[in-house]
Amino acid sequence: MDALLVSYGVEWLNLLVRWLHLITGIAWIGASFYFVWLDNSIRPPKAGSDLAKKGVSGELWAVHGGGFYNPQKYLVAPAELPEDLHWFKWEAYATWLSGFAMLFIVYYFNASAMMINKDVADLSTWQAIGVGLGTLVVGWTVYDLLCRSPLGKRDGLLGIVMYLFIVAAAYVLSHLLSGRAAYIHVGAMIGTMMVGNVLMVIIPGQRKLVEAMRVGKSPDPIYGKKAKQRSVHNNYFTLPVLFIMISNHYGMTYSHPYNWLILAAIIAAGALIRHFFNLRHAGRVSFGYPIAGVALLLAVAVAIAPRPVQPVAAVVKAGAAATGAAAVPAAATASAAPAADMAHIQEIIGQRCATCHSAQPTQPGFATAPAGVMLQTADQIRQHADKVYQQAVQLKAMPLANLTHITDEERALIGTWYTSGAK
Repeated sequence: MDALLVSYGVEWLNLLVRWLHLITGIAWIGASFYFVWLDNSIRPPKAGSDLAKKGVSGELWAVHGGGFYNPQKYLVAPAELPEDLHWFKWEAYATWLSGFAMLFIVYYFNASAMMINKDVADLSTWQAIGVGLGTLVVGWTVYDLLCRSPLGKRDGLLGIVMYLFIVAAAYVLSHLLSGRAAYIHVGAMIGTMMVGNVLMVIIPGQRKLVEAMRVGKSPDPIYGKKAKQRSVHNNYFTLPVLFIMISNHYGMTYSHPYNWLILAAIIAAGALIRHFFNLRHAGRVSFGYPIAGVALLLAVAVAIAPRPVQPVAAVVKAGAAATGAAAVPAAATASAAPAADMAHIQEIIGQRCATCHSAQPTQPGFATAPAGVMLQTADQIRQHADKVYQQAVQLKAMPLANLTHITDEERALIGTWYTSGAK
């Protein structure tokens, strides 16, 4: 009972922190999208106009919510520091803090199920957590050093190098952690780069601009340029991070043998699509970018499409060949294969799946059935037959990290049962 209450409490904590993460993430991403749009949409004032004399580099007029707005951007800073100055920072900090809390609640508190896959790497709990945390530190350090190096002055080349670094990180993580954990830590690494930009570059630069004005000095424009560069980076990081945030719902991506390559393609597609919108806001329409992004996504969808599942007899025969067993006649192999009847399927699912997918899960770390899917009775199994077939047979994403040691023969038997009508 104590273990159940702990798991139930963690599940509520998961819900509340995830909700907070979503709320703050919307606020941060909304501000990021808005200000990049604003920078790309403002138009310079007429030469010799009052706005130009005041140092305004661009303005625009907008209507929203029944009112008119006239935002203006100064080339470096206004002549006088305004009394009320809003800082956009807590949206970023709260998003990262809540996301970091989610890593602990969902992954680190239950690392054996959520992070470790013995078929990928035989890590201990602390080793897996160390890999996860180390990824955040190494990711930010490498990224920040690259931005501060001479490469930081060449935005296009820097973007390519950073993309290759992220792909390399995805490759390494996919060979150390479970696919799901590898994806989420790539996202956490990028998210750490984003909040690091705000905390270590953008806000300090803005403070120096404000402080210079307070003491009557002319602000150095270099701080604004550096902040703008990091802000644009964050804008391009956004769509890949958003995909990774929802990727745990799509085992077809993270459970694939080439999951790192799939993630690389999806990240590239997201960046291309984002680039189209940034150009469009600046008055340049280039449909080649979204077409290339959609083509990449389509190529991924085709490449990872489910393949026909081998019948049970073929799996049994392949298993015998792999162990060096003597060849047997096809008829004998077929007769030796277990029957794909409901009673046998229910027995397999009861042993391999219902430890989590039941009214009272016995698997540590679970207080309720994941996604509300229960597989205790024959009717429940038939009701969710499509999901069982997809997750256990086609994707082999379940059971998580194969904690219950389901065999290939058992997966094939479920496949035969399903393709025979799931009766």
